[in-house]
Amino acid sequence: MEAIKSFINDYLVWLSLPKINITDIIEILILAFLIYHVVKWVKNTRAWALVKGLIVVMAFWLLAVVFELNVILWIVTNTISVGIIAVIIVFQPEFRKALEQLGQKNLVKAIITFDDSKDRNEKFSDHTLSEIIRATFELAKTKTGALIVIEEDIALKEYENTGIAIDSIISSQLLINIFEHNTPLHDGAVILRGNRIAAATCYLPLSDNMQLSKDLGTRHRAGIGISEVTDSITIIVSEELGKVSIARGGKLIRNIDGDYLRVKLVDAQRKITDSKKIKFWKGRIKNERKVD
Repeated sequence: MEAIKSFINDYLVWLSLPKINITDIIEILILAFLIYHVVKWVKNTRAWALVKGLIVVMAFWLLAVVFELNVILWIVTNTISVGIIAVIIVFQPEFRKALEQLGQKNLVKAIITFDDSKDRNEKFSDHTLSEIIRATFELAKTKTGALIVIEEDIALKEYENTGIAIDSIISSQLLINIFEHNTPLHDGAVILRGNRIAAATCYLPLSDNMQLSKDLGTRHRAGIGISEVTDSITIIVSEELGKVSIARGGKLIRNIDGDYLRVKLVDAQRKITDSKKIKFWKGRIKNERKVD
């Protein structure tokens, strides 16, 4: 009997479950959430190639430990600190982009959204919305290239300063005239803030997403680029095909019609409502078009 007890204590004690508290469960969930998003981010950036390279290095390091290859162990030990600094320098743009995306996400708001006073502030009027749509499809009809950025919560002052200040009431006639060929303001992007045109000929950051379609030009990449670093919604009119696309959250939705654009602008408008609501798990629009 003593032999059985001794065997259980020596070899089977690891089968007993540890005591789990509510804080342990919360900690596990937080770590699982963080690990999932880190892995997801790594797979969509150049850092994925880095991870595969690190796996190869770790495999060589493991072989060096098993076979006591002292020279390799010495090299790995003395270069690991320098290697970490080098990784941070080389992948600085990816790390910055990841932190910017993290800063744009409100985890509580993604789960439960309260219609507080800030959310109920109307971004722009119905008249402005109609003028934007009218100008967009008039430009598309004549195959006039256009890039219209609508500011939301994140200020676009940094990009506004690269262009020419206008500070004018939004009208379809003015937007059409701005993008008319051979005019001083037609090149670059127009930034809209509320019911006013803030600036024109603005320069936007180009997206470096390698998964984008190869037939996309600079205008589309600029529209996607600004949507990757801000929460703005960008309307792009193709000069070659006269098609309308929108970029938001780093994703491009191509060949949209007026009804679809209106739905997206109404969502960005945040129109004032009379009753307070609590929305759980805000969903996307059904039957949304395929994203490139």
